[in-house]
Amino acid sequence: MARALLSVSDKTGLVDFARALVEMGYELVSTGGTARALHAASLPVTPVANVTDFPEILDGRVKTLHPRIHGGILSTRSDDHQAELRDHDITPVDLVVVNLYPFRETVARGVSLDEALENIDIGGPSMLRAAAKNFPHVVVVVDPDDYSEVAAQLKDGVSQDARKRLAAKAFGHSAAYDAAIMRYLSDGGLQAEGGLELSKLADLRYGENPHQAASLWRVGNEHGPVIDADILHGKAMSYNNYHDADSAWALLSELPVPSAVAVKHGNPCGVASADDLLSAYTRARDADPVSIFGGIVAVNQSVDTDLAHALADIFLEIVLAPDFTDDALEILTRKKNIRLLRVKHPVSSAHLDLRRVRGGLLVQDFDTGTLDDCDLKVVTERDPDDDEWNDLRFAWAVCKHVKSNAIVLAKDETTTGIGAGQVSRIWAAEQAIEHAGRHARGSALASDAFFPFDDVVRTAAAAGITSVIAPGGSKRDPEVIAACNELGLAMVFTGMRHFRH
Repeated sequence: MARALLSVSDKTGLVDFARALVEMGYELVSTGGTARALHAASLPVTPVANVTDFPEILDGRVKTLHPRIHGGILSTRSDDHQAELRDHDITPVDLVVVNLYPFRETVARGVSLDEALENIDIGGPSMLRAAAKNFPHVVVVVDPDDYSEVAAQLKDGVSQDARKRLAAKAFGHSAAYDAAIMRYLSDGGLQAEGGLELSKLADLRYGENPHQAASLWRVGNEHGPVIDADILHGKAMSYNNYHDADSAWALLSELPVPSAVAVKHGNPCGVASADDLLSAYTRARDADPVSIFGGIVAVNQSVDTDLAHALADIFLEIVLAPDFTDDALEILTRKKNIRLLRVKHPVSSAHLDLRRVRGGLLVQDFDTGTLDDCDLKVVTERDPDDDEWNDLRFAWAVCKHVKSNAIVLAKDETTTGIGAGQVSRIWAAEQAIEHAGRHARGSALASDAFFPFDDVVRTAAAAGITSVIAPGGSKRDPEVIAACNELGLAMVFTGMRHFRH
């Protein structure tokens, strides 16, 4: 008689699968809660303790760690191995069905260290790894979604390709489990060795370009505003959609309510805060009515009827909001291709920022620094007035989310010009000023890094810009400050740089 060993935390589909095994003549061997579930379904099941002739001990910490279990799993079907099993009265195991204690879910509740440690599975990973190592002879199953396929194949014999695929899945399950424990014990960080815990959420139509394959993955049990948003309308999100939408919400999360952000190709193209959401969106749209076409809009209040009509007037790829009224949904869903996302989760500051390089990863903390973390210093003879302070703070928040080199102009808490991704800071300033046109006059200017020369502030003053905020830290800071004093500009140093590559 073939023997199946079952020990699962996730009991989805367990009884139906086990019943199919019994009908095929399998003996079921099981532990604790799994055995009770099978017994409750009137299925014949042999407790592990009857196989090992040894009781569970240490509050269940030791129950399957025994030669009669692991010998049965690890034995090949060679004559020598089978003779050795007979000498020790060990029955071979043909099928191992295991998934592990819910460690991630447990620690996500904020439990004590003692409770977290009790949810670190030892016997389960040992059986999984043993069965996966011996996959030519033992079928290993970790995912309830595979039960029906495995049950169908067992009738005629599971192919080597299927066994290998299931073994790889088992090692992946175990590796992700170990990674989750490592991240927990490392307080969210990484050790010098040890992998990231990744789980695939979806295959995407393609990557940045149609010839590139792409997929979406979750890191550990982290949640994100975009990957966990409710897609209320529209076709599936693309690689570029996810990237741009996440960029939009990251900036929006740093702005007051109500605010609106428009993003195109990873850069904000129009941003505004106002007394009401429709005004904020209108000002953000009008800040760059050309670039917003085909872009993404994020707002931080519920979309109502008036805003929905305004959004429907142009072609947008995505609209993100905390919610949409029923009337707003009725208006916007008339547009077949627009994607509507209801965002449930805020931006978290606890996540690692990962970037792929050939052969490895660059890992850093996310840039969560704000002006509240800065020791602001007015370095010029003239202090900014109240309106200039408001615009300097606003421009600085936006500038943090613009690709370097970055210059942002703002007036009345609305972007008037954005210079993004230039290899020279003066070029970024010239781009922003050209974009702003007459609206540059009276604007505040934010720079993501220090000024290596005084050319930017002189160009800004010539365009009518009245105040500047920048990190400072250049050896030519005295020259830059002197130029501001000469030209009547107010300048504030933050001491914090915001490069974004």
